[in-house]
Amino acid sequence: MANKRIAHGWDTPQRHGDHPRPVTRRQFVAQGFMTGAAYTVGGVLGLFTNPGTALAHHLSPDLDNLLATPCEITDGAGKIPFICFDLAGGANIAGSNVLVGQSGGQSDFLSTAGYQKMGLPGDMVPGLNDANGNAFANFDFGLGFHFDSAFRRGMMGSLTPGRETNINGAVIPARSDNDTSNNPHNPMYGIARVGAKGSILTLAGSENTDSGGNSMLPAALYDPALRPTKVDRPSDVVNLVNTGDLVGILSKQDATAVMESIYRISDQKMSNVNTRITADAAIKQAVRCGYLKAVDIAERFGDTPIDPTLDPEIVAADGSGIFTTAEFTAGDRNAREFQKTAAIMKLVINGFAGAGCIEMGGYDYHGGARAEGEVKDYRAGRCMGACLEYAARLGKPLMMYVFSDGSLSSNGVIDNSTEGRGKGEWSSDNSSTAAAFFLVYNPARRPTLIGATPEIQAVHQQLGAMDASGSVMRAATPAANNVNLLVNTVLLNYMALHGEQGAFGSLYQNPDGSDWNHGLGNTTMLDSLTAFTPIVNGIITNPV
Repeated sequence: MANKRIAHGWDTPQRHGDHPRPVTRRQFVAQGFMTGAAYTVGGVLGLFTNPGTALAHHLSPDLDNLLATPCEITDGAGKIPFICFDLAGGANIAGSNVLVGQSGGQSDFLSTAGYQKMGLPGDMVPGLNDANGNAFANFDFGLGFHFDSAFRRGMMGSLTPGRETNINGAVIPARSDNDTSNNPHNPMYGIARVGAKGSILTLAGSENTDSGGNSMLPAALYDPALRPTKVDRPSDVVNLVNTGDLVGILSKQDATAVMESIYRISDQKMSNVNTRITADAAIKQAVRCGYLKAVDIAERFGDTPIDPTLDPEIVAADGSGIFTTAEFTAGDRNAREFQKTAAIMKLVINGFAGAGCIEMGGYDYHGGARAEGEVKDYRAGRCMGACLEYAARLGKPLMMYVFSDGSLSSNGVIDNSTEGRGKGEWSSDNSSTAAAFFLVYNPARRPTLIGATPEIQAVHQQLGAMDASGSVMRAATPAANNVNLLVNTVLLNYMALHGEQGAFGSLYQNPDGSDWNHGLGNTTMLDSLTAFTPIVNGIITNPV
């Protein structure tokens, strides 16, 4: 089986002997029979290399003041941009990529057998050095990664050297079911309910699903008004800022003036209309805001090309962009994933969407050579690094969250091929080795872990624990054995970055007005599940 896949490339569909024949969309995506959405994506507003200048409004002052209140047409709504990666199929995250340890944190190392289960042979376990003297336990990103982690190597391939000094993160050992889209992993609706909104849309996702990705969202967070907009082709992106035929017939300035007049006429008529229904005021306001948003779009985007390939911060032939023109347009799987990532990060980091989900398929990569997992993990790392690098180039903070449906384990057989890198082959699904992690970029400084001593900081960097044999300790945190509570832990940490964790208990009111039963316990437990001190207090006015 492995030889057949090698002959056709690592992205050849995976026909596992211990899996049923794929019949659902999710199974086709996870095993590589389908890609995780179409990938030739047009991004948004490609020439906006200086958003603060490019987005200056020139509407009439009275209308300009209405954009933020009451219509809430604001870039990002003052919240930290949020992007999540949904690696469909059950990817390796713990051990070979992000370090995991016992109850003392990442550096409270597991047994050699525990790391072997996570694909690391005895001569590559954390605590040892490689032949060049590099410690396998590497903390360049604040959060510990294995030095030869494919995620780490990929991120470094996209980042300008030195960017990692402003990044930190946390890992959350937590079980989730293997090979299913029923894990309620996706936190985007919660991020939106916390207040993250875009000036064009609230949420964006690379899949046409309720979550915007592969995994589900927690049922308690579902709101049909927040369903992500699918971004998967140039025409879809263009339509997000479609200015109609008026722009083209007239200059942008004249078209904006005409649309302002239409807004004023409509506003006057709405004031004289009685809809005779209970929600009269809300309906009128929605109509007014719809017209006003059309004016705003015409003014901002009326004569601006929106092809992201024209954004030199993202792609440039001379190598100054995050991607080169050659790799961005190669027509292979890498290029397709880079294009998809560019579209989502363009929307989110510029504040045109409040949060975004990037699904990447084919991460059900057990049963073949280790090289397959390394190639795909490196690709994912390049995309993760691209998001962090783009945030840095725009001077914006970013929270990036990575999860997968279940995980896998190694049988200890070593793949000594060049791409296998002397690591253990992935042999089977194994939810006990699962984990998720998040990274935070802050333009001013590395995010600060909670705790006055290194020992306390270590247990805020690893929210939970593995046992010595490399299995999630289910009683370590509420999130360790409940995916809904894993999402709640991520939401808690997002709020904490804004200094808003004190409002977490009342974030979602029950019908009787009582506080939401978030399942994470009392204030002491909430504090133990929080990684960082705030990087902003309340609403962001400038990235600090």
